[in-house]
Amino acid sequence: MGQYLPVVTLFALAAVFAVLSRVASGLLAPSRPTAAKSAPYECGIVPSREPPERFPVRFYLVAMLFIVFDIEIVFLYPYAIVHRELGVFGLVSIVIFAVPVFVSFAYEIANGGLNWGPIRQLRPVADGGMVSAARTPGTTIRRVGLEGRPDAPSEDAA
Repeated sequence: MGQYLPVVTLFALAAVFAVLSRVASGLLAPSRPTAAKSAPYECGIVPSREPPERFPVRFYLVAMLFIVFDIEIVFLYPYAIVHRELGVFGLVSIVIFAVPVFVSFAYEIANGGLNWGPIRQLRPVADGGMVSAARTPGTTIRRVGLEGRPDAPSEDAA
């Protein structure tokens, strides 16, 4: 039991420090809230309006994915240094470490996690087949500003 005494003492001191810090900040800190103190603060720039919308959850998921890749790279560096000494055991262990990360990355790409543009709505094609041959630019493009004007004479009449 004597060998654990320093660890127990350290935990007790940490708990006492946390409690004393909390009590001292509650007693000594001034509590006069104002609108300026409650406003968000970003690098000294006073916000002139509210942000238009919240960040989408997809942003955080992609950020976490890149953090996982950063962690993987950090663990690959020591392996690259001592890969000859580790031999086949090191190769197998690094493959076991890397495969789930790459599988999750492939899953993320397959589900469109990295597509940041607007979502395209696909229209069903009539009759389930190809687009009609009768469809031409003259039938699909609406001429803006030509409503109410007489038709232009065709070149065949001249």
